[in-house]
Amino acid sequence: MTYTGNVQPGGSPDTRELPHLSITKVAVDPKMSNNCYLLTCRDTGKKLLIDAADDPDTLLALSGTDLETVVTTHQHWDHHRALPAVVAATGAATVAGIPDAEAIEEQTGLTIDRAVGAGDTVDVGDCTLTVIPIAGHTPGSICLRYDDPDGHAHLFTGDCLFPGGVGATFGDEAAFAQLVDEVETRIFGTLPDDTWFYPGHGGDSTLGVERPHVAEWRERGW
Repeated sequence: MTYTGNVQPGGSPDTRELPHLSITKVAVDPKMSNNCYLLTCRDTGKKLLIDAADDPDTLLALSGTDLETVVTTHQHWDHHRALPAVVAATGAATVAGIPDAEAIEEQTGLTIDRAVGAGDTVDVGDCTLTVIPIAGHTPGSICLRYDDPDGHAHLFTGDCLFPGGVGATFGDEAAFAQLVDEVETRIFGTLPDDTWFYPGHGGDSTLGVERPHVAEWRERGW
């Protein structure tokens, strides 16, 4: 089966098999339709979950109890509702960006085991994810980049970047300017067009498809 990235809450997950990393995407919560991503190192079997957003039963059925790490991309409530239950069932280590980690702790009652920033890495077995902080949607939002040694880059963007625009900044002009600036410099300015990105809601895209429209996003202000 060919990976499309088109998933719906209550529907089947979609899996992309790379030479060294398996990426399984599932959507949860019919109202918010959050994307959660289970990454599995194909050489070691080690597992990492990006955003335990909701529906812990679905996430645990996908990951099993041997999940090692959960990364939360940002502090908004809809991206970590299942985090306490998933951690309780698996003992997984928790990771989040600076400074959102403190807010996530307050909202979930959990301790964030590792707060990460620019240049930090998070391992999934033999595979490495590089942290890219992108402020604006929240102060401590992070994206995660995986450089496939046998292919192109893969980028997990949380709510910072979507097909058709950057994430919401809720009418805050300064936050929008910061978000679009950092998306343009830290993502489009450093990664090639064939980079496939996986957002926190909805379908995927590539940087090449979105790059011609960044100036339009800046002009329209959202």
